[in-house]
Amino acid sequence: MRRQETFLVFLSMLPVAVFHCPKICSCSGTSADCSGRELNVSTIPKRFVATITEIKLSNNKLSAIPNGLFDSLHHLRSVSLDNNPWACDCDILYLRSWLLKQEDRSQYKHLTCSSPAELQNRRILYLTEDEVISKCNEWYCSVVLICQMALVIFIVIQAILLMLVIIFLRRFSALSEEAIRSSK
Repeated sequence: MRRQETFLVFLSMLPVAVFHCPKICSCSGTSADCSGRELNVSTIPKRFVATITEIKLSNNKLSAIPNGLFDSLHHLRSVSLDNNPWACDCDILYLRSWLLKQEDRSQYKHLTCSSPAELQNRRILYLTEDEVISKCNEWYCSVVLICQMALVIFIVIQAILLMLVIIFLRRFSALSEEAIRSSK
């Protein structure tokens, strides 16, 4: 009887170790098929199990891949990404970087930009980083400018405070010298 209980405990723990399939995908073995599910950047599964070897994301509405999605998937051998409307702006940099790290890039050579118009039909693998960054939203530049202005203001405030401390110390030194003279 004790062996049966031990076996049942073992079986109850088994689903933890077995491949978990994202609800929106269908899975077989270590392959997840998420093709044709109308997925976009906000509805794509946020993570996959680390032992997955193949992910199919074709025929969706993906304009980019969330940063870091594939980074922890060390067993991943194949990702199907065709027939998605890739937007070649700052958000495509992660996918481009991931593609460039792949040993066999042949299955990714046909991935092309759908937007912006200047990069339409260009292959993602062959885009330069400068081309992509030049198409980034201008608000990035505004954020950088605001940060730089805040830094300058912070430095000016620190300089003013330093000057006030120096003035205070000089006055304190003068007062203490006068106090020493008057006590003698």
